[in-house]
Amino acid sequence: MKQLMLGNKAVARGLYEAGVCFISSYPGTPSTEITEEAAKYDEIYCEWAPNEKVAMESAFGACLAGKRAFCGMKHVGLNVAADPLFTMSYTGVNAGLVIGVADDAGMHSSQNEQDSRHHAIAAKVPMLEPSDSAEAKEFAALAFELSEKYDTPVLLKMCTRVSHSQSVVEPGERTVPSKEYEKDIAKYVMMPGFAKKRHPIVEERTKALIEYAESAPVNRVEMGATELGIITDSTSYQYVKEVFGDSVSVLKLGMTNPLPVKLIKSFAEAVDRLVVVEELDPIIENHVRTLGIPVEGKNILPMIDEFSQSIVAKALGKEVPEGYSIEDAIPGRPPVMCAGCPHRGLFYTLKKNKCTVLGDIGCYTLGAVQPLAAIEMTLCMGASIGATHGFNKILGQKSEGKTVAVIGDSTFMHSGMTGLANVAYNQSNSTVIILDNSITGMTGHQQNPTTGYNIKGDPAGKIDLEALCRAMGFNRVRVVDPYNLKECDAVLKEELAAAEPSVIISRRPCALLKYVKHKAPLFVDTDKCIGCKSCMRIGCPAISIKDGKARVDATLCVGCGVCSQLCPTDSFKSSADK
Repeated sequence: MKQLMLGNKAVARGLYEAGVCFISSYPGTPSTEITEEAAKYDEIYCEWAPNEKVAMESAFGACLAGKRAFCGMKHVGLNVAADPLFTMSYTGVNAGLVIGVADDAGMHSSQNEQDSRHHAIAAKVPMLEPSDSAEAKEFAALAFELSEKYDTPVLLKMCTRVSHSQSVVEPGERTVPSKEYEKDIAKYVMMPGFAKKRHPIVEERTKALIEYAESAPVNRVEMGATELGIITDSTSYQYVKEVFGDSVSVLKLGMTNPLPVKLIKSFAEAVDRLVVVEELDPIIENHVRTLGIPVEGKNILPMIDEFSQSIVAKALGKEVPEGYSIEDAIPGRPPVMCAGCPHRGLFYTLKKNKCTVLGDIGCYTLGAVQPLAAIEMTLCMGASIGATHGFNKILGQKSEGKTVAVIGDSTFMHSGMTGLANVAYNQSNSTVIILDNSITGMTGHQQNPTTGYNIKGDPAGKIDLEALCRAMGFNRVRVVDPYNLKECDAVLKEELAAAEPSVIISRRPCALLKYVKHKAPLFVDTDKCIGCKSCMRIGCPAISIKDGKARVDATLCVGCGVCSQLCPTDSFKSSADK
């Protein structure tokens, strides 16, 4: 029976039907739901790995053992996993191996909007790009066929709009291919002598894949009027069809690496004007130019952000109707940490002590937003610790005693440990603060190696952060409750004053976790409130000022009490005492 499916759910269904037996991923929006949905199938072993590199290596091991395997990540996660990817291109696979990567044009939840097609080209592996949920399911299954036929890992590239939109999918049956593992040192041991012999195999494979691309069903021509011909892919295809329907000719590319040659040439010859419509970088456009074909693309379309129907229509000379406008100004709603977020008190303390805070990737990155404005740098997963080490080494006494790294528990397990080892080994006088909220918060509450539970919520191995930090060479490891501002302030001052590296673990569960029991919401005694706005300095969305007095939204407040610790007149009271 046909169903409406989210693009990511459709990929999971495709993995199920293709007989995948092993999935290892690291959560990253917009890819996360692929693995979460796949975990609902008991026939598939699923796990969250500490990072994308480990996930890809684990999936490779599973395919080596003879079962089809998958690993999923977002575009910046593919950077982390690039090391095994580039060499797996040389080794090839045993059973099929597919890598799901989801790009985030528009940077809805990412620190950049890089184009993952560059990784496919550089690694010399095929890439498929679905444009809707039906193709997401079909392409996931096709990717395994290509993987095994051409002895290669295959990249399945999603994007925010395809991952998080719904369209009709027709589920099929599951079949489980299997292969025996055979010892083959020359194929799988990539020491120079063997790797040198594998590289020509990769080049021959690319030639064979180009030939496949010429007639692959995922690359199709939809002929209409020949005055304008458009080459497009992924979600851009949907915009083109919504704008032009069948009034133009379209070459829809579902395989974007390697790209066909003869197919593009014949299409170009059939149209008067040729335009490439693709988000972000001019990958297809540059390929067409290399073939010596006159083409338009980024001269009329942007290289940044997502496209839309209006952008495509306007660029190609089609009239765009005026949109509706609202006369009343709508106030801005910048992102903010949730009411009761355990990180808020810690960031308030850091700002109060005028610390230079080098931050990391997670929901706590919102500590950079006013009124806290505590974080001054965020680069990539784990960079806070390495950057703080270098910062303190260069500035020495000028920065010691006021410069700290802030990193979440999941991010620390992802790629913070090596940075921490560097601090211990090369002895910068740095203080590292691990924000342990007992979950991977930003991507929707996934488990991680510090929580004690696996992807299905079953008990799992749990890493002891205090013991780990001490084992890495830190004599000073402190644990604080971020709801206790006096404790945070005292411990921070002590560790910043210490003449050796230290770790502070700020520990309290995320306020949104279902099992967290909250206190009764607070209310403001307006007779006591003097309207000083001290409580507003923490930026809690549950607190506002009305008629010169503080006000608490009881539907948001979790009774954490951080605001009451800032109030000079003891105006905040618990509703439980009414």
